[in-house]
Amino acid sequence: MAFDLGSLLSQFANAATAANNGNNANAAPPAGDVSDHFDQAAQNAPSDLLSQGLAAMLRSSQTPPFAQAAAQMFGQANPNQQAGMLNHLLSGIGPSVLASLMSGAAGGGLASLLGQATAQDGGKPTVTPEQAATVTPDQVAQIAGHAEQQNPDIIEHMSAFYAEHASLIKTLGGTALTVALAKMAETHRG
Repeated sequence: MAFDLGSLLSQFANAATAANNGNNANAAPPAGDVSDHFDQAAQNAPSDLLSQGLAAMLRSSQTPPFAQAAAQMFGQANPNQQAGMLNHLLSGIGPSVLASLMSGAAGGGLASLLGQATAQDGGKPTVTPEQAATVTPDQVAQIAGHAEQQNPDIIEHMSAFYAEHASLIKTLGGTALTVALAKMAETHRG
């Protein structure tokens, strides 16, 4: 039997609509483990649909703020994923925020790291997995907070990365997964 992404997403959309209308009796998402449902959706959904759902989830009032979520996922990531997260965050911030971070606004260790990172063509540092392993989740929260203040589109930028590493989203818990699936369903229904 083939997997039916539309059917799964519709069940989450119906549950979200019922919950938003105050009809909690019909607000239950589909039976089964939301983590398994998310895995199925992440494996079968187009990457842009998954990325849009993740961006909406990261902006939702039902989930932790973006900076906190980024820090939590960073803490659960492997060094390669951590480097990817940092490089995506750094590529989405302007020179003034980068200069502020390098001058020590987010902690001396981070300033030292950014000073050691290799500059790309655009002057943005590239963090290696070894360097990323020395960064704390609190420092990532500070970078993410600065990035979001300067560039609200950083959430969409990071969501594209998270769509490629969907297992990191699962570290945010069932509520976040349910919100992401419901947002994907809303977009899918159009």
